[in-house]
Parts: sequence; C-alpha cells; structure tokens
Amino acid sequence: MRSGPTKGAARLVLPRLTEPHVHLDKCHTVDRLGPVGGNLHDAITAQFEDKQRWTTDDLHHRASRGLRELATAGCRAVRSHVDWHREDSAAPPEAWHVLCDLRAQMRGTLDLQLSPLIGVDTLAQPALADAIAQLASETGDAMGCFVYDQPRRAAGIQQAFRSADKYSVPLDFHVDEGLDADLDGLSLIADTALQLRFEGPILCGHACSLMNLTGDPLKRLLDKVARAGLHIVTLPTTNLYLQGRTDGTPDRRGLTRIRELQNAGVNVIVGTDNVRDAFCPVGQHDPVSSLALAILGGHLDPPLGRLLPMITTQASSALGLPQTFVDGAAPDDLLVCDTGSVSDLLAGTCTRTPLTTLMAEAAQ
Repeated sequence: MRSGPTKGAARLVLPRLTEPHVHLDKCHTVDRLGPVGGNLHDAITAQFEDKQRWTTDDLHHRASRGLRELATAGCRAVRSHVDWHREDSAAPPEAWHVLCDLRAQMRGTLDLQLSPLIGVDTLAQPALADAIAQLASETGDAMGCFVYDQPRRAAGIQQAFRSADKYSVPLDFHVDEGLDADLDGLSLIADTALQLRFEGPILCGHACSLMNLTGDPLKRLLDKVARAGLHIVTLPTTNLYLQGRTDGTPDRRGLTRIRELQNAGVNVIVGTDNVRDAFCPVGQHDPVSSLALAILGGHLDPPLGRLLPMITTQASSALGLPQTFVDGAAPDDLLVCDTGSVSDLLAGTCTRTPLTTLMAEAAQ
C-alpha cells in the first residue's frame, strides 16, 4: 500500500482486492426464503429446499449481480464455491456451467475461480475424486469439499490430496464449521499435507472449533498447521451469525483463532462467504466490509494498514496466485481510494477506482 499526493490530495493506492471465499450460487436468495432457524444445519436444509428455484436464468441473474458487486468493490480475483447437486456424480451442476459462462463474460474485469463443494466422505471414492480434480484442472479451478464429522472423512481427505496432486490443482476445504469439541478436520488435513508432502496451496475456511482448544493442545495444532503450510480464511459474517446459537443472546463469537494463528506463523486471510441467503441474511460482496467486521469480531488492533494484505497480497497467495505489490505493478492491477486514511477505507466512506479508469478519464 502507498499513500501520496495526487492533485494536492492524499490517496491510498493498493493492489486490487482478492476475495477468497464466496458462494455465488446461493447469494441473494434470502427474500424468498421462509423462516430458517438460524444454525448451520437449518441453513443447509433451507438452502437445499430453495434449489428447486435454481434455474439457469435464476442462477445467472443472482450470480451476475454478485460478480458486479465484487467488481465494484475493486476485486481482481474471486473464488466461489459451487454446491455439487449429486454427490454420486462427477457431472458438474448447472451452477457450475452458469458460472463458467459468467467467467468468460467477466474476463478482463475480474478473474473467477470455482471450487466444488461436496461432502468429503464422497471423495473417498478414488474414481469420483479423480474425475472432479480432472474437471478442476481443465477449467483452471480448485478441488474443494466440506469436512465436518463424516465417518469417512479421513479417507476422503487422503483421496482429495492424492487427486489434487495427480491433476496439479489447489485444495480448498470448508472445515470444522462448528463449535463441537470433537471436530478434528483441520488436524487431519494438516497431518495429510505433511504425510503426502503436497506442494500446492491449501486453503481452509472456517476452522471455528479451534476456539475449543487452549494451552498445549492448541499450541501443538497451530504448530502443525504452520508446518503443513495451510492458509486459513476467517469468515466473520456467516460464523458470527450461525455459530453459538441458543434460544437467547449468543455468548460465543464462532470465529477461528485469528491472532493465535498469525502468531504461529500461519497465513490468515479474510473472506466474505455468504451474502443474503440462508447462511447469512445480510451483507454485501465486499472484502473491505468483511475485513472491517473481522477487525471488530477478532479484536484486530491498529495500525490498520498492516491488515490490508489479508484481502490483497496474502489472499492472492492463498489462492495460488502471484502477489501484486504497488511498486512495479501494472496500472490494471492497482486501486486508488479518494482518501489518505485506511480508517476511511474500512469505514466505507471513500470511493475505490481502478487506476486505469482514472487514467482514461484524465486522457479525455
């Protein structure tokens, strides 16, 4: 990030943003949903019932709206998860095809990666896992899955790694999205990464159950995660909304241990996750807004400028993309804010404009 004078006023110049975790197939459905109930499993049920409305036109309308929001926010790269409609089939769902079409339309504006969202136990079938990894390889996407408490989760994680390695694709796990004390997915992923010496990027989202660990057990797991080279994406909107549900006011935040992970040397980034759907009824596709919420929810302290890599350079690294720094960057990779204050940026009180847009306007 750099601040400097532009026509007499201070301006922030930063790399265009990276959004590492959204769900463009689900977004903007909340207004047509009935009462959801609030916890993760209720949200899954409500969103599943809504899928009968997921026609090609419906998916295109909602996902393109989300992509426009991400472009307006200043994003250069975005990864969206895509629900797998049949867990016994490698054939991609209609949402995958729609998002591939939208990717082509958005090329030159932003780069979209996709990641299948399928139960990890299903990936214990080698042929199915290979087929999904091959698809991801052919389309330039990631190999993804959901890890919770499935009986065959260890076998599924092993096979996900083997298939991803075979086809040279990055890995992306939804893992331990809950506060249950016995969730062990993150530990299994780290063990497998170390055992198989996987060299591609491994992104793990949520990891909420880390909040159950303290002392030596926490230290040992964080050390293992760091040695395995895992990247962790904290997802404050959805986790604050769904986790720790009771009949009254929640007394647990549901976030992962951001500061402890950082202190252990783990790359921690911020994602937006769900926007106006069964998993989070409010919000916007904007990494800056998500970072601001992570600052509040995770007690991330000033100076605020040191946190911006969580939605720029560090986020790019977690997706396996080159890091873009202001020095030496191409104009197309830079974003200009009409403020010299990072707090203005995080408050949402300034505009963000691609440098190339300003250059074109100045040339007129």
